[in-house]
Amino acid sequence: MKPIIKNRQRSLLPFGLLVASILALSGCNKEQEPRKMPPPAVSVISVTKEPVGDYQEYVARTEAVNTVELRARVEGFLVKRDFVEGQTVEKGQLLFEIDPKPYIASLKKAEADLASAEAELDKSQKDLKRSKDLYQKGHLSQADLDTQTSKEAKAEASVQAAQAQLDTAKLNLSYTKIRAPFKGQIGRANYSIGNLVGPSSEPLATLNSIDPIYVNFQVNEQQFVSHLQENPDSRTSEKRAFEMSLRLPNGSDYNHKGTFNFADTRIDETTGTVSLRAEFPNPQGIIVPGLYVTLVVESKIKTEHPTIPQSAVQENQSGRFVLVVNADNKVETRQVELGRRIGPMWVVDSGLKVGEKVIVEGLQKVRAGVKVNPTTVTIDPETGGIKSRPAPDQKQGGQKQDSQTNKQG
Repeated sequence: MKPIIKNRQRSLLPFGLLVASILALSGCNKEQEPRKMPPPAVSVISVTKEPVGDYQEYVARTEAVNTVELRARVEGFLVKRDFVEGQTVEKGQLLFEIDPKPYIASLKKAEADLASAEAELDKSQKDLKRSKDLYQKGHLSQADLDTQTSKEAKAEASVQAAQAQLDTAKLNLSYTKIRAPFKGQIGRANYSIGNLVGPSSEPLATLNSIDPIYVNFQVNEQQFVSHLQENPDSRTSEKRAFEMSLRLPNGSDYNHKGTFNFADTRIDETTGTVSLRAEFPNPQGIIVPGLYVTLVVESKIKTEHPTIPQSAVQENQSGRFVLVVNADNKVETRQVELGRRIGPMWVVDSGLKVGEKVIVEGLQKVRAGVKVNPTTVTIDPETGGIKSRPAPDQKQGGQKQDSQTNKQG
């Protein structure tokens, strides 16, 4: 019986080692469990209100205050073109010159003709004086005196005609030099040096003034009449209840404000609209005539509205929405109604309250219901980008405090 007991003890030994190994492995696995990931970091803004007025947008077109077609007033060959096409020229600057030689010759002939006429007049005046003396003494008949008086009158008329010819010759000579009547941008030259031009030719070039610039637009008759009823002095008063700004074709906002300039005195019967005009400064020449722009007319009486950057706005089948971080640092989806756009910012008509936290950076990392670690930043209203962030030590301290709070919770 003793040998049998000894073999049973030997058979239990491997089983004990197996159990010990399993327990050891389970202890190692327990120590190597993965740590819980921290909440994703996002940047948020605190919603604030900004003063926003009632506004209306109009499709408008720009127009030069002064436009002139430069034409040749005398005939001749072009001998000079003293400007660069498309550039700004100054008032009085020489632009074109027509060959002046024929007109210089005409001027000299006119000067000679005038001198000859003046000499003839002087002789006639002396003859008339002698004739009057002879007539007084009875040595000259009335008929001869009348003849001499007529010659003196003709000589005086000849002087006046010669003087007119001289003035015309001077004027024609001045027309050979074509100068800019005002400062502006000159377009393409339609003729090259050596071309024969004259009064019947096409315009040599077109010159447009650039500063200021007109902006023409139309409003329907209902709006126009309502405005006149509410503001009866708006046609003449300099203190108007609205201000004007422009949005350029590339979507950027023009950095100068405009003033109301003109309202037509009649309604267009075919369209039911009235033509209006605004005037904008254009010192850099950014706005050129014929440009389609968006004219924004905003009332000077403003009310407070929340504003958020466009980067925070998303859209789905239900409309536009933003992601809001609540008091528990959890993400919520919030549907919003948006109003006008001011540069990169949207005006929020409904859906947000002052002080709520809206995610502006890290949107792709989160979804509704997820807990996040928010950092409050400020937005530059001119660009829509992040203007400033908290200092690293403040940020880390806030994150550490949040993590400790979460750990205690």
